Order: sequence, then structure tokens, then C-alpha cells
Amino acid sequence: MKEQRTFPDWEQLYQAQEVESMPWFHPDLDPDLEKALKKLDLMQGTALDLGTGPGTQAMALAERGFHVTATDLSVAAIQKAQKKAQERGLNVSFVQDDILNSKLDLEFDFVLDRGCFHVLPPERRQEYVQVVSHLLRGGGYLFLKCFSQRESGEEGPYRFNPEQIQAIFTPLFKIHSVEESVYFGTRDPLPKALFCILKKS
Repeated sequence: MKEQRTFPDWEQLYQAQEVESMPWFHPDLDPDLEKALKKLDLMQGTALDLGTGPGTQAMALAERGFHVTATDLSVAAIQKAQKKAQERGLNVSFVQDDILNSKLDLEFDFVLDRGCFHVLPPERRQEYVQVVSHLLRGGGYLFLKCFSQRESGEEGPYRFNPEQIQAIFTPLFKIHSVEESVYFGTRDPLPKALFCILKKS
């Protein structure tokens, strides 16, 4: 496995492409997240959609009554998502932000990361863990979807196994569950993924 992977310039990507064509575009709430929210009886509260991209997850959560803040590194992504949310009459707070240099000063009941963590440089993962922990209230949850080591090939995001998730996120988080899943989007077949439920210690 290559130590360092290369990724697109996110701003250029979102300026140049329609979001519906992107591999991670999924129009509805991620089924793994939907199941987790029901299982944990999380039916209201504040949510941060981290690396919102097309904004579909933020909008789906807002439709379910959550107070949602959605961030992305790309200004173009935020602008496109904001426009779609307004067209649908949804109240989502879209903010351009870099999680590794975050300017957010809020606490959330849960954070959804469906594609940010697994593209970060390995040497900065601990910074991510610290920042996300700071953004969660005590006992809050991080719902993390990332590529699984079972996904073949060298292109795209970094891959992880459950043991790596445990090593990276403890002691600031307790591992509630790590399950093999798929990354819902436009690729066929869908990439193999992990869906992780982590609780702030």
C-alpha cells in the first residue's frame, strides 16, 4: 500500500463538475446512519455534517428535524449545496471550514463524517481526532464512514480495518461498533467501507 495518496483539488473539482456525477453522491440519508440513529434513539438535536460535499446528508438530516451545520473545504461545494437546500426550503447552516484548522466554536450531539477522515494525510489523523472530540458534547457520537481494507486497488481514499480505527481514536473515543458496509454512491460495484459508531469518552 502506498504511504501517501494523492487527491484532487477539491475546490476545482466542485467548480468543474456537477455533484450528481461524483462517486460519493447519494441522494438520500446513508442507510447505515439511518439505522444507527434509530438504534441509538437519536431523533432530534444538533448535528455537524463534516465534509458535506453535495450536502445531501445535511439536507436529509434537516428534513428529519435535526439542527444541522454542514462544512466543507470547498467554497463551491458549500455554495451549490446551500442553493439546493434553499430550493427545498430546508434550514441548514452551511459553512466553509477546514477541519484541521477549524473555526467552529460549537458543540454538537453528533458528527457525521462520510468521506473526510479517509482522505486526510496519515500524519494529521490525531489532529482530526482532537478537533472532532472538541466539537462534540460529552457522550456525543461520531458516525464515521471510511473505505475498508477489503476494498482493492491503490486509487482513492486510504483504507482502514477495525483495529486501526481502535488505535487511532482511543482514548478520546470509545468504540461502539465497527461494521463492514459499502460506500453508497455512483460507483458500480459500490466500494467496500467501514461504518463506525464512536462515542466521545
